[in-house]
Amino acid sequence: MKAVIVGCGRVGAGLADELDRAGWQVLILDLRSSAFDRLPSTFGGTALRGDGTDEDILRRAGAENADLFLALTEGDNRNVMAALLGVEALGAKSTVAKINDPVRAEAYAHLGIATLCRTNLMTSAVLGHMGQAVPSHPGIYAPEKPHSHADGEPHRDDTPALEV
Repeated sequence: MKAVIVGCGRVGAGLADELDRAGWQVLILDLRSSAFDRLPSTFGGTALRGDGTDEDILRRAGAENADLFLALTEGDNRNVMAALLGVEALGAKSTVAKINDPVRAEAYAHLGIATLCRTNLMTSAVLGHMGQAVPSHPGIYAPEKPHSHADGEPHRDDTPALEV
């Protein structure tokens, strides 16, 4: 299994380590070399300094056809751009973009991008811990209409692509 992770913050580094230990082929990118200090010395994957929103850099790094493409930077817009590249240009089978803004997270899911909204996840976790009712909105929004692979083949449905 192959995973591409854009963003080597605490979450990205933790997931990279866990997936690597589980036997995945892991590629993690970050704009800052110092971010890779979060990876353990036992990390056996590939850590590259580069822009995860740059298609050429991702291709040169070997990011095509990943089983999992995670966009986990601190910027909502960067994460959406990276996730779109992952699914539309690089043929990723599954993508998730970390989004802080709950309104954006839901809107991007309506556009076909799976999102992880840490704001909603944390809110629900605290409320649940306090014994309060947990809001019905999820922390992970699944896309309503999956994107097509770069070759034009749909992921899970046969909805034709809109030609421009």
